[in-house]
Amino acid sequence: MIPVQPAHERPRILVVDDQPANIQTLHQVLKGECDVSMATSGEQAIAYCQRRAPDLVLLDIVMPGIDGFEVCRRLKADPATRDIPVIFVTSRDSAEDEARGLDVGAVDFIAKPVSAPVVRARVRTHVALKRQADLLRSLAFNDGLTGVANRRWFDERLQVEWLRCRRNRQPLALIMIDLDQFKPYNDHYGHQAGDDCLRAVAAAMKSRLGRPGDLLARYGGEEFVCLLPETPLDGARQKADDLGEAVEALGMAHAHSSAADHVTISRGVAALVPGAEQSAAELVQRADEMLYEAKRSGRNRTCG
Repeated sequence: MIPVQPAHERPRILVVDDQPANIQTLHQVLKGECDVSMATSGEQAIAYCQRRAPDLVLLDIVMPGIDGFEVCRRLKADPATRDIPVIFVTSRDSAEDEARGLDVGAVDFIAKPVSAPVVRARVRTHVALKRQADLLRSLAFNDGLTGVANRRWFDERLQVEWLRCRRNRQPLALIMIDLDQFKPYNDHYGHQAGDDCLRAVAAAMKSRLGRPGDLLARYGGEEFVCLLPETPLDGARQKADDLGEAVEALGMAHAHSSAADHVTISRGVAALVPGAEQSAAELVQRADEMLYEAKRSGRNRTCG
């Protein structure tokens, strides 16, 4: 499943203002029902959102360095942060300023000095809207059969993590996974059993993902893919072996497999530190080539 924050969890709010007194005021207003963090510059706010996206940003316009308009524009231009709602909280409340703020992607405007009931009401409204949008996205980006992410969500997350790892100069790893000789399995046991097998394999592999940022997705048919941000090749190989062990532990009989008498998977692994002259497609191609090598070499193994 695509992660959706439970409704009972406290919203995480980022307040961005170069004046500590303004931050303190908003903290006092919201601390009863939100977890409030702060940033005192636009650059700091962007870095915070890239590390861990909050549910909502309350953003001043007039700040040293880059102003609030530019902060909002950059957040909306980055796939990793574009879905974070931004409310401008500012003394610049002319119609022109409000129109410009909405043009760069803000969802609302609150004028200073702030009214505590107004701030709380607006924050509740936009947090609720975001959680509804997250839920709809989760339904759109989940594979209906297996319950893990689908190809569309994988493609989107791949681009986001590629850019993030390139920015942070960290490795991004990918495991391409194929159920060994799944067509003979379907032919022998029937399509209902085949569907049950796919569900069981997906659940077994998902149970071995240890970090919130790791992603397992159904790539198509009997193929899956596992995206591992900030993971070197050795770590990805270990995870691939772990996924293979999880599937073998199911002990699902497969009478027509040349790899084993039970259901197994082949794994192709690749990892690289994204460079400016490279594309995410190169990582997928490398992992796919390693998967082909695993199948050519006898299946039920990791190559890469």
